[in-house]
Amino acid sequence: MGDARMTQPLWIVAPVLVLVTLAARADVRSRRIPNHLTFPALVIAVASHAVFGHVEGLFDALTGMAIAGGVLVPGWLMGWMGAGDVKLAAAVGAWLGMPGALFAVLGSLVAGGVVSLVLALRQGVLVQALQGAARIGFQGLGLGHRGTPTPGVTGIRFPFAVAVLAGSIFALICAR
Repeated sequence: MGDARMTQPLWIVAPVLVLVTLAARADVRSRRIPNHLTFPALVIAVASHAVFGHVEGLFDALTGMAIAGGVLVPGWLMGWMGAGDVKLAAAVGAWLGMPGALFAVLGSLVAGGVVSLVLALRQGVLVQALQGAARIGFQGLGLGHRGTPTPGVTGIRFPFAVAVLAGSIFALICAR
C-alpha cells in the first residue's frame, strides 16, 4: 500500500487544511464562502512563498493561484458555482503552487462530480443531469448545433467548498 503522508511542508499543509475546513464549514452553514477568509489566505500564501521561495516561490504561488482559480471561472460565469468557490480554489492554488494547484482543482472537480451524481440519483434527476452534461460537453468540443441553447441545469446545489476540501487533501497527499 502507498504511503499517505503529506508531501508538502507544514507551513503549507497547516494553512491549507485550516482554510478549506473553515470554508467548508461556512459553505455548509450559509452557502457562502466569506471574502474575509479567502482574501487574507491568498495574500498570506503569496507573501509566504515569496519569503520562503524567493522569486521562484512567488512565481509558483501566482501560477498555482491562476491555474486553480482560472479552471473554475467558466463554471462561475455559467452560474454553476459561486465566486467564493473560485476565490477559495485560487487561495488553495496559491498555497500549493504547481503542480499541487492542478491536483487540488482536478480533485475538487472529481469530488464535486461524484457528489452531483449522488444527489441527482437521490433526487430522481440523474438522466436529466447526464443528458445536460453530455450536451455541454458536445458544445464545448464544437460538436453541438450552432444556436442550440445552453442546456438547463437540474437546480441541484451543494456547498462546493466540501469538494475543494477533498481535492485539497488529495493534492496534499499526492502532489510532489
